[in-house]
Amino acid sequence: MSDDAADSLIPYDEIVQEALRAVVGRVLGEVETNGLPGNHHFYITFKTKSPGVDIPRHLVERFPDEMTIVLQQKFWDLKVEKVGFAVGLSFNRVPAHLFIPYSAITAFVDPAVDFGLQFQVTGDTPPPEPHEAAENDHPGGDGDGSNVVSVDFGKRK
Repeated sequence: MSDDAADSLIPYDEIVQEALRAVVGRVLGEVETNGLPGNHHFYITFKTKSPGVDIPRHLVERFPDEMTIVLQQKFWDLKVEKVGFAVGLSFNRVPAHLFIPYSAITAFVDPAVDFGLQFQVTGDTPPPEPHEAAENDHPGGDGDGSNVVSVDFGKRK
C-alpha cells in the first residue's frame, strides 16, 4: 500500500464501530434472556454526557466525563433496546436506574474470558481524565486485556 492513498469516501471506520457496538447489544440481549452464564461479567465504560445517556445527577457530578459499571451479580431490570440498554445497579447501597446508548460506550470487557472491545465516541472531546471506580459490585482478579480489540481508523495524510 502506498502512503499516498486517497481518503475513502466510504466511512469504513463508522461502519466497523457500529458493527462492533452491535456485538455489545447482542451479548447483552443474550444476558437479558438467559442471565449471565458461568463466570462471565462485564465492565462497560461510557461517556456520562453523551447524548441519550440517562443516569442520576450525582453520578454525573462524580464522573463528569467517563464512568465504568460492572454487570456481574447485583444488577436488575436489564432491558436491551436497539439504540442502547437500561439496567438497575446499586452505588454505595443506593439503587439507580441507568440508560446507556451504545454510541456512548468506549469500552466493553469480559474479564472471565479476556475479551474486550474499545470504541471511539464521535465528537471533539478531550481525552478522559482518570476516574474512580464506580463502586458498584465488581469481581476480584484482573485480566491482562490480551484480547482487547482497539479500532482506530485515523486518516493518513
